[in-house]
Amino acid sequence: MLEADKVMFEIYRDARYTGKYHVVYFTELGEHNKEWEINRALDGEHFYDGFLRNWRKHEAKAIIVDFLRRLNDGAQLTPAQLEEELKEYLPAPAR
Repeated sequence: MLEADKVMFEIYRDARYTGKYHVVYFTELGEHNKEWEINRALDGEHFYDGFLRNWRKHEAKAIIVDFLRRLNDGAQLTPAQLEEELKEYLPAPAR
């Protein structure tokens, strides 16, 4: 899979201010917000990172939004559970 065919993302928890979980899609950042978003993610507590296939990425993003909602509502979810929900949208592991 070519680099252009993937969307790199990270889910993190804002431990400094709100305690809420957020997602940043690194490969979709523009120059005007790139540095700010990256610094914000670096300041947070890492939860999960990876790549989405560019094909059907909007469906995968909807899954992530719902997962974040559940986390922010207090559900005790794991990165493995997210990966299971996203499995058809993740690129095949490199061999």
